[in-house]
Amino acid sequence: MGVTKSEIYTEEQNTLANQLKAIAHPARIAILQELIKANACICGDLVLELGLAQATISQHLKELKKVGLIQGTIEGVSVCYCIEPKAWAALQNELNKLFASYKVSNTCC
Repeated sequence: MGVTKSEIYTEEQNTLANQLKAIAHPARIAILQELIKANACICGDLVLELGLAQATISQHLKELKKVGLIQGTIEGVSVCYCIEPKAWAALQNELNKLFASYKVSNTCC
């Protein structure tokens, strides 16, 4: 597979693709669901909730943070994570626009 030519796409298309790529893993979906369910910052509870190794969860958190969907704050020796509200709302808005842009047509193959 070739390298994606990201420069030929809009910033919105690249951002949406990167965010969707970041959440396209079941562990990351589970992490996001836990953060949403908690509706607060979580500091280390994810290992017990998800049954994954701390290193594995840390790597998944890193990927979600890299695309801005979550944010982390340092509290003592641990990092606490929560949903980044503005990025989450922007992702929801972009997905809503994408899904709303499709109109059912009987002329498709």
